[in-house]
Amino acid sequence: MNPITIAIIGAGKRGEAYAAYAKPHPDQLKVVAVAEPRPLLRDRLADEHAVPQHARFDGFEALARQPKLADMVAICTQDRMHLAPVLALAPHGYAILLEKPMSPDPDECEKIIATIKQHQNLFAVCHVLLYTELTQKLHSLLNQGVIGQIVSVQHLEPVAWWHQAHSFVRGNWRNEAESSSMLLAKSCHDIDWLRHIIGKPARRVSSFGSLRHFKASEKPADASDRCWTCPHHVESNCPYSAKRIYHTHFGRNRSANYLNDIITNGVGTLDAVEAALRTGPYGRCVYSCDNDVVDHQTVMLEYEGPVTATFTMTAFTPAINRFTRIFGTRGSIETDFAKIKVFDFLTETETLHDTTISADSNTASAGHGGGDYHIMKAFIHALATGDTSLIHSGPDATLESHRTVFAAESARKSGTIITIPQ
Repeated sequence: MNPITIAIIGAGKRGEAYAAYAKPHPDQLKVVAVAEPRPLLRDRLADEHAVPQHARFDGFEALARQPKLADMVAICTQDRMHLAPVLALAPHGYAILLEKPMSPDPDECEKIIATIKQHQNLFAVCHVLLYTELTQKLHSLLNQGVIGQIVSVQHLEPVAWWHQAHSFVRGNWRNEAESSSMLLAKSCHDIDWLRHIIGKPARRVSSFGSLRHFKASEKPADASDRCWTCPHHVESNCPYSAKRIYHTHFGRNRSANYLNDIITNGVGTLDAVEAALRTGPYGRCVYSCDNDVVDHQTVMLEYEGPVTATFTMTAFTPAINRFTRIFGTRGSIETDFAKIKVFDFLTETETLHDTTISADSNTASAGHGGGDYHIMKAFIHALATGDTSLIHSGPDATLESHRTVFAAESARKSGTIITIPQ
């Protein structure tokens, strides 16, 4: 059987992540086209997968003007650039894998789903946490009733101090008008995941959160507007220093290389990093940026059942995994998204389930605990066989979770409890 063919729209890190599945599985997936306005990133990804010159496009528009070139497309553009590619490519009959969130505009989300249903495209949104081995094991245990009926859930997303500074203060998702709310950009993963785990729709939601720290009022005395020119006694004492995050740790590890590749648009050399810090957006003081998204937020949800859940997203953590506690009528579960601890009230015993990814696994280098790898595996299987049972983030489920996020943001801004339309 011939491999499924894919066109990548957006050759940034997310596009790279989904295209990477083709490397260990050339019999399952082949990258045949790349659409990206930045020549360096377009050619780098296309060269990696031997995409011919005639199938390298400067945008989705040029791809859409061609006859159908692939079985599927992965749309990996910025948050506010998802609707147009869907409208242009769905009529061609492409199966569509869409990076989350669908859109920061509720009406656009509705239009995306209506378009998909009109043209009957195979469709999934990249809520990749649903596809990890951890989530599949946890979901199975809950369905087996190992803790009885779920009563309440606590879920933490620890963003990490450097990640907040990189992506949500200096980076592409810092400003709601240019991207989306923090809850949608970073945590629609988590709201969607909670719905999947609890297995019932959310009915009411309230939320609290604000931009607490990364603002002008918190700027240290004597600090410059750029880290490169900041006085040493200030810069050396700042955990958010761009020099510290990007320059001092240059080449130290995979994460540092990943960040430096982003801030230099793929050049990645030490000279390019220094130039980016002197003049680019990632060299700005975190207290002198145009960011307005929250740096901490708590969402309280009531699901059918009733089941209650609290979700906390905060910037002020180490780089650690998400952490969840699930409380049931016969036991409880704790998970750090690698291991699952089940405590049974009747026997007063604890059982450990380890879903840690082995170093030699194909998923080891994939992001989101192997979720990037497994969503590709599930989507390719669905496209090849017609069996969509492994697609957990299809149109209806995703639209429901997006509506919950929009309701939570409305509740935060209005200081009210919102009833979620069904």
